[in-house]
Amino acid sequence: MRIGAVFPQLEIGADPAVVRDWTLAVEEAGYTHALAYDHVLGADPTNRPGWTGYTDKSLFHEVFVLFGYMAAITTSLELATGVLILPQRQTALVAKQAAEIDVLSGGRLRLGVGIGWNQVEYDALGVPFTQRGARLTEQVELLRKLWADPVLTHEGKYDRVDEAGLNPLPGRKIPIWFGGGADAVLRRTGRIGDGWMPQGAPDDAMRAQIQIIRDAAEEAGRDPAEIGIEPRLSLNAVPQGDWRAYADAWRELGATHLCVNTMNYGLARPEDHAQVLRDVLPTLG
Repeated sequence: MRIGAVFPQLEIGADPAVVRDWTLAVEEAGYTHALAYDHVLGADPTNRPGWTGYTDKSLFHEVFVLFGYMAAITTSLELATGVLILPQRQTALVAKQAAEIDVLSGGRLRLGVGIGWNQVEYDALGVPFTQRGARLTEQVELLRKLWADPVLTHEGKYDRVDEAGLNPLPGRKIPIWFGGGADAVLRRTGRIGDGWMPQGAPDDAMRAQIQIIRDAAEEAGRDPAEIGIEPRLSLNAVPQGDWRAYADAWRELGATHLCVNTMNYGLARPEDHAQVLRDVLPTLG
């Protein structure tokens, strides 16, 4: 099982030297990948009673720019979005940005995508919130075409490309993973996804969700064993004595990856995140 680290967006700050130090520490510690969340805007909750999501005080580095920076200072660390809110972004622009990251990193991008929950972002970016699920499926198809064909024509419900293409091309099929637990997401993962990023414990309910993915893959004529699974170990949510058992339980369910999240663990300084990650990795086996 490949073990990665969640980039502590909300607690690392905006100092590029601190971002650099964390990234290098993670790679040097032996983590196989770094995973970053994606949000463009934070909503001011002052006039939004009951707001429970991220706010304007939540710091988020823009994920493609962040990965360009990380790609330049690392040599082996895979860069994974977990997840990019794909439907609120222009498909061709995402294809261009992802291809560029993959080219400049030497093929180290993994694109996790999802539909998101924040209508404030969708409204600000000029994209209909209610159509995001259907749009995502078409976007994945178009992304793969844009990464493979030097010139193409695409006439879809949400996107149109008229005899145009990317240059440079990534030179490979960039993996696309899905986040979310709805049945539609699980079936979509089985039909067209390279992997799934669940959030939750390795229990019977999760086993049932994985089976939905595997059944959908078989119905689509795919090998379920080729679909990766990457759960998340949030250190604040699992007692320290259970970390290894948690990882082993996910191994038993067929997880191919695991990502360690140090946010909300009561760490006072950005460098503490790197130190905790150094200490955790050897305990996970």
